[in-house]
Amino acid sequence: MISYLSYIIWDANPEVFSANIFGTEIALRWYGVLFAACFAIGHQLLQHIYKIEGKTERDVDALTIYVVIGLIVGARLGHFLFYEWETLIETPGAWLVELVIPPFSGLASHGATIGILLAIYFYSRSRKDQPFFWVADRISILAAVGATFIRIGNLMNSEIYGDQTSLPWGFIFKRETDPNLLPLVPRHPTQLYEAVFSVLLFFITFHLWKKRRLEMPNGTLTGIFLVVLFSSRFLIEFLKNSQKDFENTLFLNMGQLLSLPAIVVGILILVVANRSNGKKASAQLQ
Repeated sequence: MISYLSYIIWDANPEVFSANIFGTEIALRWYGVLFAACFAIGHQLLQHIYKIEGKTERDVDALTIYVVIGLIVGARLGHFLFYEWETLIETPGAWLVELVIPPFSGLASHGATIGILLAIYFYSRSRKDQPFFWVADRISILAAVGATFIRIGNLMNSEIYGDQTSLPWGFIFKRETDPNLLPLVPRHPTQLYEAVFSVLLFFITFHLWKKRRLEMPNGTLTGIFLVVLFSSRFLIEFLKNSQKDFENTLFLNMGQLLSLPAIVVGILILVVANRSNGKKASAQLQ
């Protein structure tokens, strides 16, 4: 028997408001608001960073466009490739439309990461004063903010939650949509766990940029971002409920399998960046 007084009852309405306009039901969801806030706040933060770095507002606008396109296309394509690949094969026309037209029902953070890195590559290759890892380091700060908002959006949607728990901060998601998970039981609020790690990651990367940007080798913040974000994701996935049925047959779930390469890449970037910095320091001493 579950004592409801021992847990947090979560019954948040995922819609900010809804209305019937000319016979069409229109709804504004918290997830969409928070998703848009990622770009709005990210743009302001990037303006602040680039102003201190002596870059132009035109660079901020151009980079924002690259990153927005890379994030949306990467996250959507990643969702289909990693979680709904059968849609790509069975209805290629349908997924192509769903790829870029809202509402975005399914965003994969691993795909978003790849998309953003590709966007940075295309942006930086024509700008000699902004090499790839220099830009990636600054975008890593913004990405930590974005990851926080997205996870709060997942919480508002009562989705991507964890397994059953007896801990006092367990959430009873009254709007659970999976009929296989009834009756309702307290679950790990894994959305909040990931949001907390993202907030910590923002403060770490922003502090390092603010205090040590002139001495840090390019790639340091990118490496830290990949290692911390996806290590926390890998661990939290042990507490999560499977997003797709096929994951139940895997030794590790899809989120964990995709996080491992990201962690390895992050470690390699940190190693190479520090080795390069060490060689520069040795050359200067000679």
